[in-house]
Amino acid sequence: MHPLIRWWQSRGNLLLLATLFLLIPLVSRYCFGWSTLFGYLSDAAMGSLLVLLLHNRRLYVALPAMLLWGLMTIGNAELISAVGRMPDPSDLHFLADPQFVGNSTQGGGIAHPWLAGALATSMLACVLLWRRRERRLPGYAYALPVAMLAGHFGLQFVIPSDADVWKQFNLPHRLLAGVAAQGQLAAEDWLAGDQANTPPDVTGLTQLDLSGSPLLAAPGSARNVLIITMEGIPGAYVATNRAALSSSYEESMMPKLSAWAERAMTTPDYVVHSHQTIRGLYAMLCGDYSKLDNGTPKGVELLGNPARAAECLPAQLRQHGFSTHFLQGAGLRFMAKDKVMPAMGFDKTLGRDWFKKKPYLEFAWGMDDKAFFEGALDYVGQLRKDKQPWMLTLLTVGTHQPYSATPEYLAKYPTARQAAVGYLDDAMDDFLRGLEKQGVLKDTLVIVTSDESHGIDNVRLASSWGMNLVLAPEQAALPPVKDGVYGHVDLAASVLDYFGFVPPKDIAGRSLFREYPNGREMISFTNGMLRYHDGKNTFTECDFQQACRRYESDGFIADSARFVGRFSGRQARLISARADILDHSLMSSPLGREYQFATQERIRLKPQVTNEYTDNLIGAQYLEFPADSHTTVSLKIRALQMDSKGARVQLKTREFEQPVPLPIPEFPLLKRDQPLEMTFGFDNERARKAFSFHLLAEGKGIIEITDFHVVTQPRKSTIDARQAGPTRVASGSFLPGPRIGGRPALMAGQLDQSNDESNGNDLAPSGGDEQQLTQ
Repeated sequence: MHPLIRWWQSRGNLLLLATLFLLIPLVSRYCFGWSTLFGYLSDAAMGSLLVLLLHNRRLYVALPAMLLWGLMTIGNAELISAVGRMPDPSDLHFLADPQFVGNSTQGGGIAHPWLAGALATSMLACVLLWRRRERRLPGYAYALPVAMLAGHFGLQFVIPSDADVWKQFNLPHRLLAGVAAQGQLAAEDWLAGDQANTPPDVTGLTQLDLSGSPLLAAPGSARNVLIITMEGIPGAYVATNRAALSSSYEESMMPKLSAWAERAMTTPDYVVHSHQTIRGLYAMLCGDYSKLDNGTPKGVELLGNPARAAECLPAQLRQHGFSTHFLQGAGLRFMAKDKVMPAMGFDKTLGRDWFKKKPYLEFAWGMDDKAFFEGALDYVGQLRKDKQPWMLTLLTVGTHQPYSATPEYLAKYPTARQAAVGYLDDAMDDFLRGLEKQGVLKDTLVIVTSDESHGIDNVRLASSWGMNLVLAPEQAALPPVKDGVYGHVDLAASVLDYFGFVPPKDIAGRSLFREYPNGREMISFTNGMLRYHDGKNTFTECDFQQACRRYESDGFIADSARFVGRFSGRQARLISARADILDHSLMSSPLGREYQFATQERIRLKPQVTNEYTDNLIGAQYLEFPADSHTTVSLKIRALQMDSKGARVQLKTREFEQPVPLPIPEFPLLKRDQPLEMTFGFDNERARKAFSFHLLAEGKGIIEITDFHVVTQPRKSTIDARQAGPTRVASGSFLPGPRIGGRPALMAGQLDQSNDESNGNDLAPSGGDEQQLTQ
């Protein structure tokens, strides 16, 4: 017998398994650009361990493990590509769901078909060529994966890495490490007894601090406020910020904005607290930390807490006589901004439908940045005709994935993102020049910032690095570079302080218009890392295992910092406990909540749905439902105008951007004289987070959604949610609940925001002011 045949008979399974569990993961890691020492060690350790465990097993034992491995490998790659994170234990059921494997965030096919093909081919070879039994390997062979796991663990103490978690762990290793960390914490809590439940002091994070010395001798002289919010732009794109923090990042992505920064007061060490636009807008406009997890955004929770909403910056300025306006380039329904922004106090909330001029290019999310800023400049011109002071908040969309830029810019830059940023830089420069020509800079406080940071590869803390440029009539009295740590939580307090207005009690933060002699605490949760600065030269970041690394750092954002040590256990729990306290819900209880998302606006349908996100008719996104609860959804739609074929209505559900199979009934065709009314429910056996409804409709006509409300109650109750849940709240009223912090915690009754003027939809009847401000 040939030696190769003899070897295959004794070691063939070993080669097949090594291909599946070792070769494919290692090669794919290299191809994805996830190459780190920790990552290769993790792949090699887990892969070799599985090879040793399975090579001498029967096929019916080994095959389920292979299938699970393949699904986990594909699911991990798909989720990282879709939303930039690895799966959590709560996501495991998705990995066996064909919808998960077959869809990415945009609803297309598998993003990495070559990986799926390689895994499928390898598993097929195992099925066809599997030997019943092989010679056992010596027991000491297990020392190899054990040594690699120990090396991975030990090296993290010696040379801690700032790389993304998927660059340091494969999925099975991450899940095992998370279980081990939770077990360690449980043991420490048991040993600590009652002390384990002692909450940390978060006063330094939540207090309003106006104790600093004012930079201005008197309240600011500006009449108006303009806040320009750019989608996803990190502070590293401003040259002054890079120079002030001695950043090693040298690419000049926004040279024109950097030139404007030399005329402004810029804050280099400026922190964004989380990802997601609605969270960034809430933090900057309401003076509070957005939730540092994937729970229901506090902006959405404002809909059930009008008392807290009245403390947000737009509502406060409106009380002082300002007219307040919000204008964005995208549609308003996504993330419920058509309801959230009016709740914050905006008199007018306008989106994509307001713009009548043709955009320079078609973009799925809305107006390209050049066309958006041209429209915004016209809007400012209209506001200046009124004697009333105004506040205008702008939100761009062109630098949102998949990025918006003309062919000329795409040809000029190596990537679509760089082209979109360059396009935004030129559009922003034209806008600011237009403001200067109109005389706006002489009587308006202008703040340029971003809702979040889309991060930069290999730049430390780039995902938490925001920007803040201030252009004020008193520019000569302001420093060109503002020292100290600041963040979105400070913006509302800063604007109110500039005008000499007293912020309400629940507004947190410091004022950018004051000088402070001492440091302050700051916290952020981006890219899966919880980061905390104690205001006393110590910076800490903790990963999914609640394993934390401590650095010596004067500020929060820094190009490098001296590593002091690593810790876990109870000390790490105290860091996450701060985030848990800051994540307090604005609602009284996770059960008995009622969210109302109907706007009662006139919606002109498209003949065909092309994008599940931009064509979504409601703003019910990123909700959370507690475990052992039951959610009931009630929907009413009527056709105002409709052709004889009617409209096809669908409701899709997603969790963490991935499809969720739920027992949603099929909707009948919506016709002119047959309103659609549906009520259905589903159980939440486990807690759901980042849960979204996507209501889609295709047809020729105009509809009105008169009701879309979501009620969550204990699962043990099976009676109708309308009877068991909270009483439906009428427009303009609320139900008091338990008292929290000295004031009522409001139930989830939603004030009716059906005013067409607030909705800003071009199909709605509009008064004189709205006609005047429409291009």
